[in-house]
Parts: sequence; structure tokens; C-alpha cells
Amino acid sequence: MTARPGLGLYATLGALYFAQALPVSMLVKAMPALARDAGLPTEWIGFLALPAIPWALKFIWAPWVDRWGAGRPDHRKRWIQGCLIAVMAVVFVVSLFPQKWLLGPGFVLLLGLLFLLNLFSATQDIATDGLATRMLPPALRGLGNSIQVNGYKIGMMVGSSALLILVGWWGWKTTLGLVIVGMMLVLVQVTRFDEPVEPPREREQASFRWWLRELSRFWRRPGMGLWLFLLLFYKVGDGFGTRMINPFLVDQGWSLVEIGTLDLVISFAGLAGAAMAGLLMIRMAHRTALFCFAVLQALAFAGWALLAHYEAMAWVWPVALFEQFTDGLSTVAFFTLIMDYCREGHEGSDYSMQASVRLFAVGLFTLGSGFSAAWLGYDGHFLLAALLVGMIIPLAWRWQPPRLSASVATG
Repeated sequence: MTARPGLGLYATLGALYFAQALPVSMLVKAMPALARDAGLPTEWIGFLALPAIPWALKFIWAPWVDRWGAGRPDHRKRWIQGCLIAVMAVVFVVSLFPQKWLLGPGFVLLLGLLFLLNLFSATQDIATDGLATRMLPPALRGLGNSIQVNGYKIGMMVGSSALLILVGWWGWKTTLGLVIVGMMLVLVQVTRFDEPVEPPREREQASFRWWLRELSRFWRRPGMGLWLFLLLFYKVGDGFGTRMINPFLVDQGWSLVEIGTLDLVISFAGLAGAAMAGLLMIRMAHRTALFCFAVLQALAFAGWALLAHYEAMAWVWPVALFEQFTDGLSTVAFFTLIMDYCREGHEGSDYSMQASVRLFAVGLFTLGSGFSAAWLGYDGHFLLAALLVGMIIPLAWRWQPPRLSASVATG
């Protein structure tokens, strides 16, 4: 039976998810802005998406993260420590080169370094997810995922807005030095945390066939067809809809400063939603949370559709705040369920595989969001996003908690 976690675990998880968000936010928001400011052509800026590939493919090596070192003290902690040190080393190497050179003649080298940065961060994520899933009892996974989502959101805010501001104030090398200091503080927090030894269990010999069986065993349980559908589509409408919110505002005459201010303020609504979900799910049934939070998110995008149709721009702030709040709610609920499906001893690989399925589905639909807005108009696009969320609402109500049998929970 899993012991009730202490504050040290929550502090460690919050710090780790904060640290993981830094390289992602640098790629998604800060680096494209820095590249364009340095004069890099927009065609080349699109290649900054390539270094993020490890996040979509991490399920491939996740079984080995669960396997190598299992049964020894601080199994996942040692993986996390090694990855944090590697991330700091990559950031240090990046800081040795001038910003304009990396974003010009040295762009290929920058892509390679950013790939390594994301490879180590994604591997750390496997170990962190495995640690969180193992240490959090089912009744407290909602609270744990609230800390995860909020730590990640704060890391995204720091790695994008704050990083751009600091580069403008203190320059490239000083800012990256501060990133390294922040990672060192996370490393200290992790080092102070004592990870309990995992119980010994019989394991098959590691091989390619074993790896394939590890991936396939996860799906050979009752009710996995419905869960796969929810994995694919529960957050698709959210990613599909939100991608076109800022372009819609630009076309309505909003300045970049106004949009940036809106993004920053509504991020706090997302933090509040994630925090509330964590508290609610201590007592709320997981199926009820999955259903109710999906209903709220569908209503949020219906609000964007009405706003766009009637061009009622006075309602942008309340609709945007509500949408971010519901995103925090639904994200925590969904990640909590992902934990519920992880088998004992396979927490990192099971979580990573589910996260990759979700990421592929959201990414695929997001690629088509621009075509949707062009063909249907912004109001039609947001309505379609609401319908994508709405179609999973009855399925969320039919969902039943997973049942783990001994035959599939070991390996």
C-alpha cells in the first residue's frame, strides 16, 4: 500500500515539472521571437519545431527507464539527477556561443543542442511521471496532478515571457546563467528527497521482443478501446480551438501588447483552475470530474464561437478567463486518469505511452486549425472545437475506472 505522501514529494514534483517546462517554452515561445528579432527568415524559424520530437517519441525508450536500476535505492531519482545535470551542461554549451551567431550561421548547431536539451528533458519527464504515479495514492492523484500542471504552467510562463524580458535587460549569457542556477536549485531539491526502494519483482530478460510485449500488454485490458478514444479526443478540441484565438484577436485589431497582456493574465486563471481541480478531485469521483470538466470546456469554446459570430469584443476577457480556467480543470482530471491506468512497476512507460498518444492526436488536429479557420471562419472554427469537445462528453459518462489484473500488471 502506498504511504501518504509528505510535503517533500509535492515540493519535488512541483520543482521538477517547472524545470521540464523551461526548454519547451523556450522552443515554443521565446526562441521563435528571439530568432525573428535576430533577422532569421521565417522559413527557418519553422524548423525550431524539430528539436521537440523527443517529447512525442519518448514512449520508445520509456520501458528502459522503468527497467534499468529498478529495485535499487533511488531508481528514478538517479535518472532525474542525471538528466538535470545533462540539461544544465547543454544550456552551458549554448551560452558559450553568441546569440546572433547561433540564430544565424550557427543555426544548425543550435537545433542539435536544442534536440539534446529536449531529449534529456523528455527522459526526465518519464522518470518524474513514474515517480509521481508510484508515490501518489489514487485518492491524492488529483492534488498531485494539480501541482504538476501548475508547476508546468509556471515554468512555461518563466521560460517564455520572463526569458524574453531578461534577455532584453541583461543579455543572452546572463539569462542562460540564471536558467542554470534555477536548474541547480531543482537538483538540490531532488537530491534532498528520499525515494523509497521499489519492491523486488520478477522481470523478463530485456530484449526487443520484451520491449514490444511491454508496449502491447498495456492495451490488453477490459475497456481499453473506450479509453483509447478518450486519449485521442479528450483534449483535441482544446488544442484545435486555442491555436486560432490569437490570430482571431489580431484580425480584430488587437495589438501584440494587448494580446501578450491577455495571455499573461489568463494564465493565472489556468493556474487557479488546476488548483481547484486538485482539491475537488480529493473527494469527487474521477468519472464525474471527467464528464463535468468536459462540459465546461465545450461551453467555453461555444462562448468563443458566439463572440466571434457577433464580434462582441467586449466579452473577450471573461470568455478567455473562463476558457483558461476550464482548461486547468480538464487537464488535471485527464492527467489523473492517465496515472490511474499505469501498472505497478511500469509507471514511467505507461504514462509516457498515453501522453504520446494524446500528443500525436492533438498535434494532428492542431495542424489543420488554420485551414478550419480559413474555410469556416473564426466562429465556425470555434464552434467545431466545441463540437469536438462535446462528442466525448457522453463517452466520458460511460467511462469506468480501469481494472488491473496480476497477469498484465507484471512484466
